[in-house]
Amino acid sequence: MAGLVTVFGGSGFVGRYVVQRLAAGGWRVRVAVRRPNEALFVRTYGAVGQVEPMLCNIREPASVADALQGADAAVNCVGILNEVGRNTFGLVQNHGARHVAEEAAKAGVGRLVHVSAIGADPDGKSAYAQTKGQGEQAILASFPEAVILRPSVIFGPEDQFFNRFASMARFAPVLPVTGGNTLFQPVYVDDVAQAAALGVTGKAAPGIYELGGPEVRRFADLMEEMLEVIGRPNRIVLNLPLFASAAMGTAFDLLQRLSLGLFTNSILTRDQVTNLALDNVVGEGMPGFAELGIAPVSMESVLPEYLWRYRPSGQFYGIRESARGTRP
Repeated sequence: MAGLVTVFGGSGFVGRYVVQRLAAGGWRVRVAVRRPNEALFVRTYGAVGQVEPMLCNIREPASVADALQGADAAVNCVGILNEVGRNTFGLVQNHGARHVAEEAAKAGVGRLVHVSAIGADPDGKSAYAQTKGQGEQAILASFPEAVILRPSVIFGPEDQFFNRFASMARFAPVLPVTGGNTLFQPVYVDDVAQAAALGVTGKAAPGIYELGGPEVRRFADLMEEMLEVIGRPNRIVLNLPLFASAAMGTAFDLLQRLSLGLFTNSILTRDQVTNLALDNVVGEGMPGFAELGIAPVSMESVLPEYLWRYRPSGQFYGIRESARGTRP
């Protein structure tokens, strides 16, 4: 075995791919999550006893310290897109990151990888960007040799980006989007996991890396490409004005507060609208996949592999369309 690595948020979308990469590399993996009973599936990523979930809440320093006992390396994959209850941007993305770095330094952990996001900036316009930036600062203050990864929007079988809009397109003739002209550089989830594994093994030099795929597209264009993949090109992509989206986000946020948590705003928040007004692409001159020796995977080679279930005939869509072409 290569050693013991603790992966915070290892059962989440990005975390599970990081765990698989590390387990395949011979590491013993401790998956630190808030609900270990819901993360038992990670055990199948390695040999018997190689991957084990354990209870941890990165909001609590003592809990983080327990998760890091005996660890040779750590990866922090914890992040949120909207605030729910005590899981606020500040507590999770700023203070949580600080707890991981401080406790890792105290425990003598050799290497630390932190998954952040493009646009992370302590002086950013959104609370999401600000706390991501503050989290990076906290990481480097306690662990200056850390590897920080800033991916653009991440896609893959379990993503909440293409899957969400493809699901909507099954029933809605119109697909509303906010920030249709905003640029994105979608990155495949396993490419991010590969970068994280390089950081754990010491094959990536300390520093900040911005990770984007080979294609840069407008948000609206991404939706058009997705509609082609799922065989629903007749849907209309409607670019909503930012002021209208901001009003909607504010209303949904207010509803979540007034309902005392009975309603969770996973539709659109005011903070998300602020983010969607800004391009989400790799910054000029920033280290990225090239410096890591990784050739990023294209969207067109992956999207059909998991979006087929949203097609009119599912996995049989291609057969049906081919049969149509043979009719007299």
